[in-house]
Amino acid sequence: MTSTETLDEARSAAGLVRPGDLAAALQTPEARRDPYPFYARMRHESPVHRSPQGMWYLTRYADVEAALGDLRLSNDRDRMTRAYGALGGDLKAFSRLTDRLGRVMTNTDPPEHARLRKLANRAFTARRVEDLRDGIQRIVDRLVDEAVAAGSSMDLIEAVASPLPLSVVCELFGIPPEDRPQVKSWFRRLGRLSEDIDKSEAAIEQYEEYLARLVRRRRADPGDDLVSALVATQAQDDRLTDSELLSTCFVLITAGDETTTHLVGNGTLALLRHPDQLARLREDPALIRTAVDELARYDTPTQAIVRVVAEEVEIGGQTLREGELAYLFLAATNRDPERFEDPDRLDLSRPGNRHLSFGNGPHFCLGGPLAKLQAEVAIGTLVRRLPHLRLADGAALEWRPNPLQRRLNALPLTY
Repeated sequence: MTSTETLDEARSAAGLVRPGDLAAALQTPEARRDPYPFYARMRHESPVHRSPQGMWYLTRYADVEAALGDLRLSNDRDRMTRAYGALGGDLKAFSRLTDRLGRVMTNTDPPEHARLRKLANRAFTARRVEDLRDGIQRIVDRLVDEAVAAGSSMDLIEAVASPLPLSVVCELFGIPPEDRPQVKSWFRRLGRLSEDIDKSEAAIEQYEEYLARLVRRRRADPGDDLVSALVATQAQDDRLTDSELLSTCFVLITAGDETTTHLVGNGTLALLRHPDQLARLREDPALIRTAVDELARYDTPTQAIVRVVAEEVEIGGQTLREGELAYLFLAATNRDPERFEDPDRLDLSRPGNRHLSFGNGPHFCLGGPLAKLQAEVAIGTLVRRLPHLRLADGAALEWRPNPLQRRLNALPLTY
């Protein structure tokens, strides 16, 4: 079992994220530093683009928004594996990990997806997320306190952005404090999938066994946590099977980790590069909610997601045929001038900001509200508590090479 981010890593390890001319351009140092001019050229010259390998790249807002809600574009794991297999490459990691994941919300289509999503929604409610705000604030304050106590500089990713989502999800799922170092080590192993598939799979097995024990404890002694809430759904109609319950716990715990980390990292960097907007937020802290939506739009952590064509469909005057892969570039849609006025400008009070950073339609990210809440608290706290926050002198920013994700290796700051 694994998260969407880990599956992307598996595809990269297998040599499958190589969509011809587009991927080649996105892998250049220039595009890695700033892919948005390239997306603009794609929207203008070839918004529904077919690569030499037969994969499709969609970069316009209207096309991607429609595609996200079109059931002819599938997220089914078996269709996806067959589509990647037709391209060649080493599918060892991808196949083994999708088999482990089982059939869960992130790799199924309606009606099966709708059933699993409905059951997860019963446990993962908006009220449950909002009730975490005070706890998230305590975690962020502790992380900032530790960073400040250690000196006048920090790597934001290592000090705050990375440990935050793991700490929050451990609270949400009732993972005891004494178990959290081990859980953290499993998360780190998942983040290094391409380095050693066998070690990563061993970590997944250990993590699976741990979650199974946790589920058994909550079944015998329920608490006020998300695992207990999911266990309770087994007494309702269309209940989760034991296998589905375990897979759902795994996905919900794992899936938002990297996205949250890099929403905080990318968002903080964008503010530091736009001092006028940073000053606005300092003057009006209540702006943080719309600010986080704008930061998610402006530099999107999940640059693209993948679908496989289940039934022939026409998009933008092009015919996508069954079995072909479609890359939906969310980051490109978020800078589409047909949808956003002056899209390359950061505007923390942007009206009507219906960005697609967390998807849309049946597979809209269930953890999106929690990721945004964590970013609100983290970025708001940094802005409030560290008035002299800035990029460290001579900081050389390095972005990870995966073109489907926009994620910094480190963000050196001084204060």
